[in-house]
Amino acid sequence: MFKDIQTRLRPVLVAAAAAGISLGLAAQWAGRPDWSAAIWAAATVPVLAVLLVEIVTSLRRGDLGLDIVAALSMTAALVFGEYLAAAVVAAMYAGGQYLEAFAERRARREMTALLSRAPRSAARLRNGSLEEVALDVIEAGDRLLIRRGDVVPVDGTVASGVAVLDQSALTGEPLPVRRAQGEAVLSGSANAGDAFELAASRRAAQSTYAGIVRLVEQAQRSRAPMARLADQYAIVFLVLTVALASTAWFFTDDPIRAVAVLVVATPCPLILAVPVALASGLSRAAKQGILIKGGKALERMAQVRVLVIDKTGTLTEGTARLVGIEAASEFGPDEVLRIAASLDQASKHIIAQTIVAEARSRGLPLSMPRGVMEIPGDGIEGYVDDRHVLVGGLGFVASKLARSAVPRPSLHTPGAIAVAVAIDGVWSGQLVLADEIRAGTGALLSALRSLGVERIVLATGDRREVADAVAAELSVDAVRAELSPDQKIMIVLSERKNGPVMMIGDGVNDAPALAAADVGVAMGASGAAASAEAADVVLLVDRLDRVLPGVTIARRSRRIALESVYAGLGLSFAGMIAAALGYLTPVQGALLQEVIDVAVILNALRALRIV
Repeated sequence: MFKDIQTRLRPVLVAAAAAGISLGLAAQWAGRPDWSAAIWAAATVPVLAVLLVEIVTSLRRGDLGLDIVAALSMTAALVFGEYLAAAVVAAMYAGGQYLEAFAERRARREMTALLSRAPRSAARLRNGSLEEVALDVIEAGDRLLIRRGDVVPVDGTVASGVAVLDQSALTGEPLPVRRAQGEAVLSGSANAGDAFELAASRRAAQSTYAGIVRLVEQAQRSRAPMARLADQYAIVFLVLTVALASTAWFFTDDPIRAVAVLVVATPCPLILAVPVALASGLSRAAKQGILIKGGKALERMAQVRVLVIDKTGTLTEGTARLVGIEAASEFGPDEVLRIAASLDQASKHIIAQTIVAEARSRGLPLSMPRGVMEIPGDGIEGYVDDRHVLVGGLGFVASKLARSAVPRPSLHTPGAIAVAVAIDGVWSGQLVLADEIRAGTGALLSALRSLGVERIVLATGDRREVADAVAAELSVDAVRAELSPDQKIMIVLSERKNGPVMMIGDGVNDAPALAAADVGVAMGASGAAASAEAADVVLLVDRLDRVLPGVTIARRSRRIALESVYAGLGLSFAGMIAAALGYLTPVQGALLQEVIDVAVILNALRALRIV
């Protein structure tokens, strides 16, 4: 409640303090110093009152911050008659708070842009006419017209035309991509080319972009207050400030020197620069397709030393793909695939659908199957082009043929699945499907090591031999296989002895481990809702390589924030020494601190340019 009131009061306090300084100076020049003193005091009191309420609220939460030094400087300046210095500090503090809010809004513009781009309606084709409808009435199978400049409202496939899509809001990549007829299109992409027709594959609420919007809204509603790194030094800085001010007063018998020390010590740049740097980092991450849920998650991501990573759907694509065809001499590979896919059109099994999709992507002409009989989980048989065809597991096909006629499979891919094909009672070949490692994964892991990740652990529920085979192709330090969800938690907790742990996963079974890690990273906003909810970081697209810019941005943002802390503390302490020795008056000290403010905040805004 108070936070909302304070936010609304910020521009009023800035205007009142600035107007008070101007009117007081005018009165001073008009020869009425009594008026100027009263005006400057009146301009200071509202800012000081709001600040005191904020300090009391923070102390009740157990937080001791550097705001206390600002309150002390204003109070001391009023008590000892340095009214102009008090008004300058008040204007500086109120202006700094307003600048912080402005800078955070600017720094969060990429996350806000994700929300503002969300479409509210779509042009649906029905009964030969075009109608504008709300997104919640769109169903899977509806055909939509996506006009130039439209944001794709639902996931789907190109039904007619060629789509030229700007996916920069999702992936951070500036160049548009082309999608031909039948190819998938992600919601949230913008049409950068001519109009095309889209066949919706999901309802709007289940689509990728809707998931992203929900995650952004959740992050903005429930994000923890940004860690103020400067507050870690609050007690030491407060003690040093009071001690130096007291010492200067004691040895010189001049309270004004104490006031000057307190004014220079006003830690506005430290209070403001750190959240600005972290908010800038959050914005840059969002532009790269990485949603980080608040400043604390960004800080922790910058400090990770151990990576625990899931296999299926994370290191690997998570779906079976055709990686090889072994065909008998009388049939070529494409013909074996065409005949098997033609029969598999009658099956809803995920492997059958993969085979059909692969055949269509190769442009093979599929025939209509007849007389189909399927044994769920085993295989399918029927007629294609008047040939009797069997497609299924090796055991299923062998049971239909003389076992000696079924050769042993020669599988070379770890965890591969063999789908046997028999035509007219003769073994004709087999299709080899496997869940392949994502392209560029090895280079990604090496790059993470160069950024400070010292240990990488593969943690999977898959079989030991499959996990070992995947690990052999990558640079990992340990392999943990055949894990249950609770065992994944134990792996994460046990690895903490080696440093802060980042866990990357995508499934429901990964959600507990993601929550237990110092930083949980969920793959893709369209993945399992439980993992996205539990994670601190969500990759908005299903691309593992987004982790690298995320860690880079986190580390550089934190470094910039720390630079602001150290530079602000150093410059403030130097000014305090000068004030204690009598080289700075309270007004000069306040102006010096204003210069430090600007310098440190500009440094913090460098985080917006991280690439």
